[in-house]
Amino acid sequence: MLVKTYGSAVHGIDATIITIETDVTIGLRFFLVGLPDNAVKESQQRIESALRMNGFQIPGKKIVINMAPADIRKEGSAYDLPIAMGILAASNQINDAELEQYVMIGELSLDGGLQPAKGILPIAIKAREEGFKGFIVPKENAREAAVVDNLKIYGVENISEVIAFFNGNGTLEETVVNTREEFFANINHSDFDFSDVKGQENVKRALEIAAAGSHNILMIGPPGAGKTMLAKRIPTVLPPFTLKEALETTKIHSVVGKIDKETSLMTMRPFRSPHHTISDVALVGGGTFPQPGEISLAHNGVLFLDELPEFKRTVLEVMRQPLEDRVISISRARFAVEYPASFMLVASMNPCPCGYYNHPTKPCVCAPGMVQKYLNRISGPLLDRIDIHLEVVPVPFNKLSELRVGEPSEKIRERVIQARNIQAERFRGTEIYANAQMSSRMLRKYCNPDAAGNQLLKNAMEKRGLSARAYDRILKVARTIADLEGSNNISAEHLGEAIQYRSLDSESWGE
Repeated sequence: MLVKTYGSAVHGIDATIITIETDVTIGLRFFLVGLPDNAVKESQQRIESALRMNGFQIPGKKIVINMAPADIRKEGSAYDLPIAMGILAASNQINDAELEQYVMIGELSLDGGLQPAKGILPIAIKAREEGFKGFIVPKENAREAAVVDNLKIYGVENISEVIAFFNGNGTLEETVVNTREEFFANINHSDFDFSDVKGQENVKRALEIAAAGSHNILMIGPPGAGKTMLAKRIPTVLPPFTLKEALETTKIHSVVGKIDKETSLMTMRPFRSPHHTISDVALVGGGTFPQPGEISLAHNGVLFLDELPEFKRTVLEVMRQPLEDRVISISRARFAVEYPASFMLVASMNPCPCGYYNHPTKPCVCAPGMVQKYLNRISGPLLDRIDIHLEVVPVPFNKLSELRVGEPSEKIRERVIQARNIQAERFRGTEIYANAQMSSRMLRKYCNPDAAGNQLLKNAMEKRGLSARAYDRILKVARTIADLEGSNNISAEHLGEAIQYRSLDSESWGE
């Protein structure tokens, strides 16, 4: 008897429905075909034990299982449940009347319990697109899948519940999540706030500008100046997620299994802070069987690289293309996948190996030339993609001991949202949503300073030894400063502030 059940494979951040055809005939062998990996092939032992523990058995006949389409590699142990149900239905141990209306995912324990799986959200989206009635998942994944409407989601703990459901001897409890209500209830929740930061008003101002224009930023300062503390609070001033952004970001985290059982939809922009020993593949994604990397997990959020010069040069260089294109393409001999990677890069570094170059009180003990050598660990092309270079100095004692609370993130975010709304109107009809992404043509159209501003920019280029690559970046940052003030024109004051945020472009740095 031939029976069809349905599972799913995830390719990139999208899913493909897998048809599992099971045929039980006369004979004694077990065949599993359709390009399964070792984890799928080992399902026979898990299924055999799970069925025996629940009063069923694999029939002593020839069993042929085909996983179609056969040219897509099937990975992982999440096909256990649909394979087991196919065997039971093909051997007439359960009723198969409604089996083809459901997608099923789940790894079986030896006692029949279901273990959580990865990539549940994109699978649920695909199941709805394909017109399935329901989606049966492990209990821990139920809330994640329930984000998708017009699809019945059933979270189960044991295969016996699924068997009883199809035999008509039991019911499954449908998991329902009010996505919009839950999303908007938690959208502003965060454990961090800029009101916790004492002093550093100039740094907070620069971070506000960076958030308003989605500018990449590099903070340079000695140990203990507060660079990491400030970086962790940047997501709290970025505009809140839209439902579309939240869904897209949750899909990426779902593929790598980073959605816990209490979470249905991500409501806070991600903040990823990989260690400087990270490999190229772990940062940008890939591997033998590609998975999203840290830059994709930071999609629609912040990627924080602490101690930037300590990262391997090859790791930093592979970021150059994603920073420009906001997508990472991974190609292999037989396939290619794309992962979104639209993130705001925030980096920090010590100014020199000892950490105290330009420190107000502690002397730098580095040998001559060491400061410039340390900076040269970061390539010019990468530095060129960072709009704001900012020196961070330690907070003096009188500021640390102040009882006055700083400006909260909520107020800063209001100004950022207003500036982003101006940019949204400016770039309506394009894929660009922030000033940092402007092309050279747009720069000429939207960033035309007056005569006084042009003269100021010319003087700065000549007297401070600013490099030519700083020109475009200064104009983009000045455009964002003008947007924060609600100004249509870029004035000399806006340019003057933007010029201050190009510390590393000065030819005298490190001499």
